[in-house]
Parts: sequence; structure tokens; C-alpha cells
Amino acid sequence: MSSGLISLTADFVRRTLEGSEAGHDWWHIQRVWNNAKLIGKAEQVDILVVELAALLHDIADSKFHNGDEEIGPRIATDFLSSINLDPNKIEHIQQIIRNMSFKASLGTITFHSKELEVVQDADRLDAIGAIGIARAFTYGGFKNREIYNPTIPPQLNMSKEEYKKSAAPTINHFYEKLLLLKSKMNTPTGREIATQRHQFMEMYLDEFYKEWGGYLSQSN
Repeated sequence: MSSGLISLTADFVRRTLEGSEAGHDWWHIQRVWNNAKLIGKAEQVDILVVELAALLHDIADSKFHNGDEEIGPRIATDFLSSINLDPNKIEHIQQIIRNMSFKASLGTITFHSKELEVVQDADRLDAIGAIGIARAFTYGGFKNREIYNPTIPPQLNMSKEEYKKSAAPTINHFYEKLLLLKSKMNTPTGREIATQRHQFMEMYLDEFYKEWGGYLSQSN
């Protein structure tokens, strides 16, 4: 029964996200889904809720829908109702989707569960490391943002609204979000994987700044 619900959900998400921006497409969902299953093995969780929430977490990301933060939970709820999922599980999944994002953490969080922790870690892992770097620049290109501008410093400690409105260069996003995620991981498995990916991003930034300057310090 559970496998059938998961298969139906995966098919729905794959169809719905066809043609989506490459950092938030089906492949992103699949990676988060796989991460969630891996992390969930070591936690006492409702794995059906974890898998369905992972599959549906970006079914309608607010930043592609005029900032509407309820469209994702609403579409997920409508779909899960259509496949006759237990209403209590639907409510749980809706709350996970509503509260798991980084920008949500900048506001007031009124919901918590172990399942949320697992899906949140799984999603955050896909925002860091080699994949995270690729996704950051993909989205930056999609929004026609500068790669880097030394005259525009990162804005730390932004409010939720400031974060949502930011149009800063992509390199700033490393300091405003990506490098902060390692310390925000919820689970031991998430923290272990995040540590390696965090180190890779630091190495990448070191190389980026060397190349930005044209290795002038090495040629002098």
C-alpha cells in the first residue's frame, strides 16, 4: 500500500515539475528523496510521511509563484487527498512543507517533528557541496544575477522578508545561506554528510577568489 502511494506521488511530481528551473526540478526532488530515505533509516520516524514530504516539498516553490508560501502546501494537500491518504498524515506533510525551508527558519516556526528534521536535512544537503554550488549558479543565471561583485558585501542576519527580496550576487548566497547550513543540521547523519560538503565549498571559494584575481599574487 505504501509503495503504491509513493509511486503515485513520484509520478505526479515528475509530471508537474517537467520543464522547471534546473535547480528545482525532478532531479532535485529525487536527490532529496534519496537523502531523506538514507537519513530516515537512522531515525525513529514515520517513513511514509518522510518520503511523501520529500517528494512534494518543492511541488510549487514560492519563489516561482510570486512569493505565495501557501501554494505548495495547498497543491500537496489536494493531491494527497485525491489518493486518499490519511488526513492526519496529510496535515503532517503539509506542515513539513510549510516549515522546512531556510527562509521559513528566519521567521517564527510553530511546528516541529522528527520527520520535519529528516526532510529538512535532506533538502539542506542538496543546497551544499558540489551539487549546491551548481544549483546556486543555475538559479543565479536564471535570475540574471551577477556571479560576484566585490563592492556588494554579503548581508548577514537578514530578516525573512529581506532574504526573500534579495537580488545579491550568487557568491553572496554562500555567506547568507549555504555556509550556515552545516551548523543547522538536525540529525547525526545529516551533520556527517554536511561536514564534507561544507569543506568542499570552502575549497571552492578559495579557488574562486584566486581565479577572480587572476592569480596576481602568484605572478608578482
